[in-house]
Amino acid sequence: MLKSMTGFGKTVNENSGKKITIEIKSLNSKQADVYIKLPFAYREKETEIRNDIIKQLERGKIELSVFIESKQIDKPVSINKDVFASYYNQLKPIQEELFPDQNPDWATIITRLPEILSQNVVEVDENEWKVLQETINSAVLQLIEFRNTEGKVLENELLKRISNIESLHSQVAKHEPQRMETVRTRLNQNLSELLAKESFDKNRFEQELIYYLEKMDFTEEKVRLSNHCKYFRETCKEENSGRKLGFICQEIGREINTLGSKANHTEIQQIVVQMKDELEKVKEQLLNIL
Repeated sequence: MLKSMTGFGKTVNENSGKKITIEIKSLNSKQADVYIKLPFAYREKETEIRNDIIKQLERGKIELSVFIESKQIDKPVSINKDVFASYYNQLKPIQEELFPDQNPDWATIITRLPEILSQNVVEVDENEWKVLQETINSAVLQLIEFRNTEGKVLENELLKRISNIESLHSQVAKHEPQRMETVRTRLNQNLSELLAKESFDKNRFEQELIYYLEKMDFTEEKVRLSNHCKYFRETCKEENSGRKLGFICQEIGREINTLGSKANHTEIQQIVVQMKDELEKVKEQLLNIL
């Protein structure tokens, strides 16, 4: 079953006076590109969180946001009174000397200066860390479920396009009798002109004739195209087959291009153009497949 790289998950957990909200989303990317937004107290766990996410999601442009709301009244912030007093004692004489008519709001001014406010770092205990892990994992599972659902939609779309290519491929056969008649007429005409000449290189003639006949025959390309389409269907049943499907698409494109170059027939070339169009749509969708 195919999985999309696009997904979203959100989980809310209220525990021990705190409300933890986790949001995670992912988009397509060639590798794992993880961005994590964490409160300061949890920064030491960032590497562990990142590794867990990559292990579960493998690839994609992934963004994880962790929001913590504390229900406690007291805030883990304190004012450094000594630094505040030092600022005030230095600034007030300067103000009285230079701007005696002004009455500044010292509290607002000084609290904006460096080292006035300090945030008390709260240690995260093991129980709180376990709760955070469980909440993150719950959001990741939601994202995985989203990926699975989206992947099923993409799989149906891809198989539809492959069926269209197979249907177009089957239409080539009805044009082959006319194509071969055209080729036969052209060969007879060229042979007549050549044999009318007094002398010609028979060895060179045989080589050119063999080369021409081989170039006009696209039986092998038709067989390989059918096999590649069949292999594509089988590979869709495998886990995490996005890159592999991309390689198969390249082979399908190669056979379609060869059919077009060998066709020498208007209707067949039009069919080839339609097959190319269907294949491009497959390639676009494969960018979102894990």
